[in-house]
Amino acid sequence: MVIRRIDSLGYQIGLLGRLYDRHVQDALKNFGVAPGQFAPLVMLFEQDGLTQADLCRRINVEQPTMANTLGRMERDGLIKRKADTADKRRSLVLLTPKAKDVRAKIMESVRAVSNRAMTNFSAAEQDEIFRLLAQMADNLKSY
Repeated sequence: MVIRRIDSLGYQIGLLGRLYDRHVQDALKNFGVAPGQFAPLVMLFEQDGLTQADLCRRINVEQPTMANTLGRMERDGLIKRKADTADKRRSLVLLTPKAKDVRAKIMESVRAVSNRAMTNFSAAEQDEIFRLLAQMADNLKSY
């Protein structure tokens, strides 16, 4: 049996991911933010002062990947690390004024990409897309 790309879930998700990432990368480059830095930034926008382990759990990435990402973010002036006064073995990841200053613009730029991707879908269809994607993720998490 021949699998057509149009019928391949993996192909369609991969294509969508690459297209979406390319547009997000374009949206973020004006702010000096790399695409891999966006997820940690969003988590820190929601709650500043998380630990590296917190970020790994929330974003679902491995510690070495997060360590590299945070190192680049620190180099780029987006975050700083501060020793946790409650546990000296840990450090807290804090947003810098630079990151805080561009927060609204970053979120607006990335939201524009999401809005473009959802063009021509009704509100009900958009809700259904998010519901289905979340269900697919849950299916694979429990697999």
